[in-house]
Amino acid sequence: MKELSHLNKYLYKYKHLLLLGFLFLVISNYFAVWPARVVRYALDYVTESFTLYRVFEGGDLSSSIFSELETGVLILGALMILMALLRGFFLFLVRQTIIVMSRKIEYDLKNEIYEQYQSLPLSFYRRNNTGDLMNRISEDVSRVRMYLGPAIMYGVNLLILFPMVIYQMLRVNAELTMYALLPLPLLSVGIYFVNNIINKRSEEIQRSLSNLSTFVQEAFSGIRVIKSFVRERDSARTFLKESEDYKHKSLRLIFVNALFFPLIMALIGLSVILTIYIGGNQVIQGQISYGNIAEFVIYVNMLTWPVTSLGWITSIIQRAAASQKRINEFLQEENSIVSTENVVADIAGDITFRNVSFTYPDSGIVALKDISFEVKAGESIAIIGTTGSGKSTIANLISRMYDTSEGNITVDSKDIRSFNLSSLRTQIGYVPQDIFLFSDTIEDNIAFGGDNITKEQIIQAAKDADLYKNIEDFPDGFKTMLGERGITLSGGQKQRASIARAIVRNPSILILDDALSAVDTNTENTILNSLARIMKGRTSVIISHRVSSAKLADKIIVLDDGKIIEQGTNESLLAQDGVYKELYEKQLQQEETE
Repeated sequence: MKELSHLNKYLYKYKHLLLLGFLFLVISNYFAVWPARVVRYALDYVTESFTLYRVFEGGDLSSSIFSELETGVLILGALMILMALLRGFFLFLVRQTIIVMSRKIEYDLKNEIYEQYQSLPLSFYRRNNTGDLMNRISEDVSRVRMYLGPAIMYGVNLLILFPMVIYQMLRVNAELTMYALLPLPLLSVGIYFVNNIINKRSEEIQRSLSNLSTFVQEAFSGIRVIKSFVRERDSARTFLKESEDYKHKSLRLIFVNALFFPLIMALIGLSVILTIYIGGNQVIQGQISYGNIAEFVIYVNMLTWPVTSLGWITSIIQRAAASQKRINEFLQEENSIVSTENVVADIAGDITFRNVSFTYPDSGIVALKDISFEVKAGESIAIIGTTGSGKSTIANLISRMYDTSEGNITVDSKDIRSFNLSSLRTQIGYVPQDIFLFSDTIEDNIAFGGDNITKEQIIQAAKDADLYKNIEDFPDGFKTMLGERGITLSGGQKQRASIARAIVRNPSILILDDALSAVDTNTENTILNSLARIMKGRTSVIISHRVSSAKLADKIIVLDDGKIIEQGTNESLLAQDGVYKELYEKQLQQEETE
């Protein structure tokens, strides 16, 4: 219960629903217990009246006795129907309080987890896979809800109903009570063990289903590759293997479920048999009446489900505790990327790196080593280097996805840590290397970069990114729906859409992280001409492995293995006859041969 104590704040928040639910449970159980006594009265009344009727049968009094018997039976029957209706009504109210409470807490808990996900740094997502994140906010929360709803409801119901029924049984006959309850502990223990087997096999099925779903998702996402390499049959064989595993585990669960209800019915039947046998002997001895036996059978059946549910409730609590432990692991994650002074201010765009070194916390890879450079507001800088030289790391540090391991970064002469995170990132336009577009319209994907973006701004951003003509060619224009991860568009179109999304917000700092890697030379030149105009008046950071993109910048730095090995303007670096010139000449030759 230690892990589940995290939920106490929500139980306190919705205490009015919880307390009302408890009250309605007491009332519904009161109306559940009373019909057994009415049945006893009815059977004894009918038995005694019929005996009396037999005595006076054929006389004038017999018709009067029979008339009274009919009236009495109708009244008792109407009373039982009334109690059943009242019990049903209050059970409805129980579900409208306790189960509704569990749904409200489920909603709050999912929002709490999602907000925590949103606040955690990029390093958290590098350590954890997407499937695990999804499971904790869906499957694990659903298991916790089962504890908050059904487990609490049936658990409290057991605590209320059990003493009420036992009290009524003891009032009638203590010995018969003992015999009637004898099989119930065996029932509860049996259900507990069977439930554990069911839970284990259910979890095996969940894992098998997860593997099957993952395989199908990858197969559909990579259908082009499968068809290109003619691997359809291999894919079908793998699917058949995964399906066979899922079927086998499902059949094993069905076998255990097939034992579940016979076990319950056998032990309930044993309890009923003992009640009738012992009770029958006591009726013969004149200790109890026929109505008492019927009353006890009803009581035994009333206790059957609560006692049966005890093992089920225990299992639910165990599973909920395990799930809440997994949820708590993420909720207790601390975000190291926080603002020290919460400065909210318009940024001019001065950026300074002073002796910055950075090591990725999750992998231990040293990405930057003693980097220093400065970009004035309105200037542009190009960062050139081979794969793994640390170019993208600089972009992540400027947008403060990570904090430096050593050294410091200033923006407008203020430590970057002092800025409010939202305020800082709102004023940065970032085009990442790994393009991600949402399953939405092109218009909404471009407008995603800011609030209250007008249609004119969207059109202008599309023109600046050289995407407008492509959009006009689509049947639905800007309302064209993009597939998953923007699969509707080509690689170059996706990159240009990402550029449009970055510039539509009119940022003070524009970061292009290898943003032109998927476009051809002609398209690159068109976009670069547009960017030359867009970059005027704003600080721009161009990260690229192409020298052609770097020519736009006021200054250029060349990275190798996390260190700056050359820096200067395009002309000065070409004059140095170093690494930059070597890259320039190689790429020039490639362009000439294409």
